[in-house]
Amino acid sequence: MELPYGDTTIDLSLPDCNVTVAEPPDGDPADPREAAERAMADPHGPPLRERVGANDEVAVVVTDVTRATPDNVLVEALFSDLRAAGIDREQVSIVVGLGLHRPMTDDELRTALGEYADLAENHDAEATEVVGEVEGPGGESVPVELGPTVADADAVVSTGMVEPHQYAGFSGGAKTVAIGAGGESLIRYTHGPAMLARDGVRLGRVEGNPFRETLDEAGDLIGVDFCLNVTHGPSGILGASAGDHRDVVRGLSELCKRTISISLSDTYDAVVAGVGAPKDANLYQATRAATYVALGDYDPLRSRGRLVLPARLQEGAGEGTGERRFYDRLNRAESADALYEEMRRGYEPGAQRAFVAARVLREYDVFVTDSERPEVVEDCLMHARESVEDAVEPGSDVLVVPDALDTLLVAE
Repeated sequence: MELPYGDTTIDLSLPDCNVTVAEPPDGDPADPREAAERAMADPHGPPLRERVGANDEVAVVVTDVTRATPDNVLVEALFSDLRAAGIDREQVSIVVGLGLHRPMTDDELRTALGEYADLAENHDAEATEVVGEVEGPGGESVPVELGPTVADADAVVSTGMVEPHQYAGFSGGAKTVAIGAGGESLIRYTHGPAMLARDGVRLGRVEGNPFRETLDEAGDLIGVDFCLNVTHGPSGILGASAGDHRDVVRGLSELCKRTISISLSDTYDAVVAGVGAPKDANLYQATRAATYVALGDYDPLRSRGRLVLPARLQEGAGEGTGERRFYDRLNRAESADALYEEMRRGYEPGAQRAFVAARVLREYDVFVTDSERPEVVEDCLMHARESVEDAVEPGSDVLVVPDALDTLLVAE
């Protein structure tokens, strides 16, 4: 069989193992442009052209290189309505919602945004201003910060990818703006150990998820006027939705869940979890596959089982602030148990991926194969191997999840 690897695939053969392949039902792929146009024509709430004025300065917040969002198509659809409202190109700024990830290069911006790349700027989480506060689920007051371009805009619009997310249940909606164009205060609070330990904060859950509820309240405070999001499965883009951010996430997450959920009851010695581009560019993102499998609704691994991730890792651990903090925490740790106990007391924004990785590493061994940076893997309490076959012991019961980030494993 084939597994995703960067923008291509690698072959996998485990003839000495008992192999089960977890392939979700998927859905019919949609043309992104047609889906976006349909969503804009029938949004949740008033259309965008009725939500903005002809003299407004508009900030459009888009996703970064870590998500395979067809932003060029979505931005064009948004511009169509903005032009209908009398807004000129010069009134629009595009902000790349980086959060604490690395800036996108000029070439990446041109690829992602096409003719609109000249309007784009990379968000700087260190150059933000407080625009208000939201109340956390424990009654805490949490500052909400924004970059100046978004804070000063008359209207805020966003794109997004509604896909499984370890903490928010599904990404997209207000998250693109509140986290992507926000500051460290909200990231520190939402991604801290107290929030991640709350009931309902889990992969694949939107309703009753305190993490998602906090982001949605931040979106209301910010004034996310309109969003245009898509969702996808293994076959590609499945659909789009536009309008009010809560309704967009709710509808697309249900569509996504129907097409990517697999019911299981057995357990396995090893799980081979495919990643592929853009998430396998660095270890920070690639480890999502391990945590999605082990910390999801159904954990298919036996005691001390193995998680095997083929990943290119051309960026090593990653180049952004969050990625560097992730690497530093894992690199300095004596053991997964020691790291987990240390981080339960708190950590800096961006390091949360080290915390959830430590949760998995306390129970299971993680092997990263086929990478360009095996030394980085070995620095981070994980094991590097040249191939998947080298990481799986003969005679193992193996579950292969070809697209682990687009698959939800649920209990029968």
